[in-house]
Amino acid sequence: MFAAPSSYRRTADAPDVGPAEAPRGAAPAHAPTAAFARPGGPHPTAGPDAPSAGPDGGAADGTSVAAAPGRPTRRRRRRTLSAAWVAPLVALSVAAGFLGGLLGDRVLPDDGRRSDAGLPVAPAPAAHVDRAPDSVAGIAAGVLPSVVSLEVTTADGAGSGSGFVLRQDGYVLTNNHVVEGADGGSIVVQFADGTELPGTVVGATGDYDLAVVKVEATGLTPAALGDSDTVVVGDPVVAIGAPLGLVGTVTSGIVSALNRPVVAGDGGDAAFINAIQTDAAINPGNSGGPLVNAQGEVVGINSAIAQLPGRLTGVGSIGLGFAIPSNQARRTAEQLIETGTATYPVIGVALEPGYSGEGVQVAVQDGPGTAAVTRNGPADLAGIRRGDVILAIDGRPVTASEELIVTIRAREVGDTVVLRVRTGDDERDVRVRLQAAPD
Repeated sequence: MFAAPSSYRRTADAPDVGPAEAPRGAAPAHAPTAAFARPGGPHPTAGPDAPSAGPDGGAADGTSVAAAPGRPTRRRRRRTLSAAWVAPLVALSVAAGFLGGLLGDRVLPDDGRRSDAGLPVAPAPAAHVDRAPDSVAGIAAGVLPSVVSLEVTTADGAGSGSGFVLRQDGYVLTNNHVVEGADGGSIVVQFADGTELPGTVVGATGDYDLAVVKVEATGLTPAALGDSDTVVVGDPVVAIGAPLGLVGTVTSGIVSALNRPVVAGDGGDAAFINAIQTDAAINPGNSGGPLVNAQGEVVGINSAIAQLPGRLTGVGSIGLGFAIPSNQARRTAEQLIETGTATYPVIGVALEPGYSGEGVQVAVQDGPGTAAVTRNGPADLAGIRRGDVILAIDGRPVTASEELIVTIRAREVGDTVVLRVRTGDDERDVRVRLQAAPD
């Protein structure tokens, strides 16, 4: 909260007023006022009836003033200093003042005050100082023009998130959970220069938590999508977005883990992400913003943060943020722009929720409306049966169902994976060709 600066108020001369109208603070009419004599004026002790003398000894009003009886009247001569004395006296006064100031500065106690503080001034640079392109400042300067913030109004309320420009003709990528429910509300996209434009959802998928928003604009600055498969643990990264509505916020850190299985959301809206983990500060509102590498390329879409066990709501960054890999985002964004929908690959099995042994187990029995092994699906064609245990995928051990799901969804429809499968005491490797999930 800022107090308004005090103003200087100028008042006009007050007109003559009677005692009842005297301005506040003025002396009462009956109070004596202080007298100030002007140089050369009458002495303040002179009475109001005393005549004042003129320069020639007569009265100021022209009447003569009688001399004292018995004393002759003499005209007093005015004495003046000659020019020969004036110059030395002036020089002596200047010298005395300088000497007095010098002695006073040396002899009198030092109270710590100076007439001039004399603080050093940093020299102005001869030219604008640029930052190295791979520094945080250099990366931010290159990416910030492509980052946007989104204000979304839905039937349930309002919220905000982040995103970035995919194409110069108005396509923006963000998270599905940022714009979810906006069909009955509105989306306002704010660009780095402060321009605000209405946006509409072109396509969205809760399975990957991604959405594409379109604004009517051209000449935008798209961000470059990098290759997330080249990212390694320890790489420096920068997160950019609008946490808590603070537009254009830049944080930095490193890639702290890869292939982290993250389930964001709950129920049928859960997204399974084979995530990049980072310690760059990510907070509510960063969702949908870019995670960029040292070359300024987008390698992830910031989507989730870890929260402390036992808490129902997030408390902000605790150094554990998660981003959707850019290669996954590229494939999904292309589908959303071209068709408005996106699909994901499956192997066609249901997993046993109560299994606690090594690997993950295919469901022992069919569920209501769900087959343990989809007929003519990828697993069925590869010879996988109910109750089989999947131990590894492409040589990576599987310890939880989420790991298997996110690893499969990180692939493309038509890709082939190798599963290590155990039936009873028998283990074998089977090749499974992934199919698109049924509608």
